[in-house]
Amino acid sequence: MLTPATVALIALAVLLIVVLIKGAVIVPQKTAAIVERLGKYSRTLEAGFHVLIPFVDRTSYTFSLKEKVVDVPAQICITKDNVSVEVDGIIYLEVQDAFKAAYGIDNYLRAASQLAQTTLRSAIGKIDLDKTFEEREKINNEVIDAIDQAAMTWGVKVLRYEIKDITPPLSVKEAMEAQMTAERQKRANIATSEGVRQSMINQSEGEKQKQINEAEGKAAQVTLVAEADAKRIEMLASATAQGIRLVAEAIKADGGLEALNMRLAEQYIKEFGNLAKQTNTVLMPANVSDVAGVIATAMSTVKEMKVKVE
Repeated sequence: MLTPATVALIALAVLLIVVLIKGAVIVPQKTAAIVERLGKYSRTLEAGFHVLIPFVDRTSYTFSLKEKVVDVPAQICITKDNVSVEVDGIIYLEVQDAFKAAYGIDNYLRAASQLAQTTLRSAIGKIDLDKTFEEREKINNEVIDAIDQAAMTWGVKVLRYEIKDITPPLSVKEAMEAQMTAERQKRANIATSEGVRQSMINQSEGEKQKQINEAEGKAAQVTLVAEADAKRIEMLASATAQGIRLVAEAIKADGGLEALNMRLAEQYIKEFGNLAKQTNTVLMPANVSDVAGVIATAMSTVKEMKVKVE
């Protein structure tokens, strides 16, 4: 049989075990626990092992300090141009003050979701349908600012907000697709016309350059012909002058005048004979038989020129 002392010891051991079970608290990493003593806030427990006073202290709230992802349900929003679109999103937030999260609001997750919906409706109502797809970043920032200002009293930090989908009505979607098709066709036509225009420009530039090259070639050819003619005339004049100088020197030499006299008589008879061969009509000089007179006249002219030259 158990003695009263043994029973007391057993009862004391059981009480110690219950006290340890009730008072020992292990808080996981990235978790915060709110301890209340007799119904009032006592302290915030961080990660680790803690001992509470049984039946006096209790953990009333436990919060994860990890980043949380909250889906914002899809809702109908009216744009500035009175088009109904269905929009949903997602919020990323984090508890930074467990005390404010416990006593500042009843359910911060639901509050953040509801505030995101109301702010999103307001932001969508300020812009036209076409702008909703272009200004997602602006809408996201507006929702973040609105939630973050309210969440300061909740001990919650909104990290980011993203719109997942914007779904317009089927009729609007078909109209937008038709508009995009027309826009793509317009860009294709513009690109084609630009290509034709550039091709015509290139062709005209090529023709222009061809004409310029041909003109430059002709100009160079004319220049070369002119230079050749000038060179030929220069050489002919030089040869003629040289011949005249040689004739003049020959005339000055002994017997030169007699040789010139003989040469002129030969040329006169030769050319007169050729004139008779080329035509039936011949104009005869009055003194055609007076070869000596003609030669004398020519010689007198040569003598006069010789005197002038000397």
